[in-house]
Amino acid sequence: MSQSSGLTKAYAQQLDAQDELASYREEFYLLPSLYLDGNSLGLMSKRAEKSVMDMMQSWKELGVEGWTTGRHPWFFFSEKLAEMSAALVGAGPEEVIVTGSTTINLHQLAATFYRPVGKRSKVVATELDFPTDIYALQSQMKLHGLDPEEHLVRVASRDGRLIEEEDIIDAMTDEVALVVLPTVLYRSGQLLDIERLTAAAHERGILIGFDGCHSVGAIPHSFSKWGVDFAYWCNYKYVNAGPGSVGSLYVNRKHFGRTPGLAGWFSSKKDKQFDMDHTLEACESAGAYQIGTPHMLSLAPLLGSLEMFQEVSMEKLRTKSLGLTRFMMDLIEVELTDMGFTIANPQQDDRRGGHVSLEHEEAIRICKALKEAGIIPDFRAPNIIRLAPVAFYTTYTEVWESVQILKAIMLEKSYEKFENKREVVA
Repeated sequence: MSQSSGLTKAYAQQLDAQDELASYREEFYLLPSLYLDGNSLGLMSKRAEKSVMDMMQSWKELGVEGWTTGRHPWFFFSEKLAEMSAALVGAGPEEVIVTGSTTINLHQLAATFYRPVGKRSKVVATELDFPTDIYALQSQMKLHGLDPEEHLVRVASRDGRLIEEEDIIDAMTDEVALVVLPTVLYRSGQLLDIERLTAAAHERGILIGFDGCHSVGAIPHSFSKWGVDFAYWCNYKYVNAGPGSVGSLYVNRKHFGRTPGLAGWFSSKKDKQFDMDHTLEACESAGAYQIGTPHMLSLAPLLGSLEMFQEVSMEKLRTKSLGLTRFMMDLIEVELTDMGFTIANPQQDDRRGGHVSLEHEEAIRICKALKEAGIIPDFRAPNIIRLAPVAFYTTYTEVWESVQILKAIMLEKSYEKFENKREVVA
C-alpha cells in the first residue's frame, strides 16, 4: 500500500474496526496526548496498578509472612514472573529470571561469560550500541586489567544508521572471547538477524549475548532454539511494567551449573539459602544470576502486565505492530514529501523493530512542536524522531492523526519558535 487513496482516515478507522486486539486499549490509562513513546516507557495498565495495590495489601496484612504465604509468596515471586515471561523470548521458564536492571544484568553476565584467555581477549559490540552497554563492557575489561581501546571492538556502520551482519561476522576473529549485541538498534530500529549471528559466533567458538531492551514485548524471539548464550532486557518499554521496573535476563540451559560472576545470597538454591552457609550452592537455573533481595514493589506491576501477554501471543502483537509501523511509513512517504524527512529504519518487515525512526535536521524543534500539538514523540541525538505505535493501545486512527499533525507543523513552520536545544531528558 503506497497510494494516497488508501491512506485516508476512513481506511484507518476500518483497520481499527477489524483489530482483534482493540479491546486491550481499554486496559490502559490513556493520556490526553497521543502517546508515541512506548519504546521509552510503556503506558500504565489497570492490571499493573491492581498488582501494585495487591502487593501493598499483602505487605499490610501479612508483614514478614508475605515471603512464604499469600497468593504470590515474595520469596518465589521472581521465578513466578520468569515463568510468565519465558514465552516473550522463546525460552524455558528456568532459563529466565526477573532481577536487577539492564546495566546490572549486563555486568552480571559479562562477569560470568567474559573470560579473556591468551589472545582470546576481545569483545565485539557496535558503534551504534546504547551507551550503557559500552560503559559496562569497558568497566569489565578494566577489572581484568585490559585496555578497552584495544580490546573492545566496535563494528562500524556503513551509513550511520544500520549495521551489516557481514561486518559483525567479519569482526569475529580468533582474538574474540565474547560478542554482545542489541537485538534492535535503539536509534534506527534495525532488527539484527539474531539466529544467523548466534550460529556464526558458535562456529568460531565464541559466546554471544544480546540486549533485548528494544525488542522484548514487541518482537517474538526464540532464544533457546537459536542457542543464544545469554540475553538481558528492561521491562518498562514494550512490556509496560513501569518506570525503573525490575529487568530480566536469560541464560541458556547449557550453561547451568556455571558459578555466576557476581554472586549473592539470592544466587542460592532456594532450599539452601537460609542455611546461612558461607559456601554458595548456586541455583541450577537462571535464578543463580540473582544477587540480592528482590524489589517487590517494583516487581509488582510486571505481574499485571504479563497477564495480558499470556492472553495475546507475541505473534499477534508483532503482526499488529508491523501493520501500524507500515501504515505510518506509507503515510509519511505520501504526506511529508519534500519536507526534509528520511525514514531511517529498515523498510522490510523482518528487518525493523517496533518504532519508526525519522531523521530531520530540525528534529529537536519538531519534537517540541509535536508535544505542544498533543503528541508525545521521542528525540535521539543528533537528528532522530522516534515514533512508536504500540500494539496493545495505539490505533491506526491515531497514527493517521499524528502524521497529519506533523504535516501541519511543517507547513506552518510552527517548530521555528522553539529553541534548538534538547531538554535534560530527551
